[in-house]
Amino acid sequence: MTTETAGSYAARLEIDYPDRALDKVSTLLRIFYVLPIFVVLAALGSGAGGALFFPVMLMIVFRQKYPRWWFDFSYQLVRFQTRVMAYLDLMSDEYPNTDEEQYVHLELDYPDVKTDLNRWLPLVKWFLAIPHYVALFFLVIGAFFAVIAAWFAILFTGTYPPGIFDYVEGVMRWGLRVEAYAWLLLTDEYPPFSLN
Repeated sequence: MTTETAGSYAARLEIDYPDRALDKVSTLLRIFYVLPIFVVLAALGSGAGGALFFPVMLMIVFRQKYPRWWFDFSYQLVRFQTRVMAYLDLMSDEYPNTDEEQYVHLELDYPDVKTDLNRWLPLVKWFLAIPHYVALFFLVIGAFFAVIAAWFAILFTGTYPPGIFDYVEGVMRWGLRVEAYAWLLLTDEYPPFSLN
């Protein structure tokens, strides 16, 4: 994990398309199967995830520092969240692990605060991202219905339709980029309005 490489955003996400038939029983009962790991995620996310934004913002603004351990914790938490969401979105029937990468490949670049970040921008990034929140609101609604369509497709054919998979993955990627910009404070590069 180095700082931004040429031509890539500071947050990158790729999810492996399942190259085999998905388990129909697991798909049918996914909403119940995900509950235990979702409780673990909720316990972690509600206490730690949101509580890290404000201290990191203050550290960047006043000390021009981003403590590596805070970044590492946020990085692993976001990876875990993404695995759980990919599982909930039926993108794999492999139960999400709390620490292994599995089928979700997510990378975040650790910023060099003094050279990569404007120290005052964290105060307004959340506000500047409002157009993305509006776009993502509609995209997430579309993804919700796309996952329902994928649920039926998997139950009848055992496969996740590739077009729907790409769309859901794209929405997750877009959301990750906005999170990296506005809440994780990893980059000053404004996120692209793109699913790619």
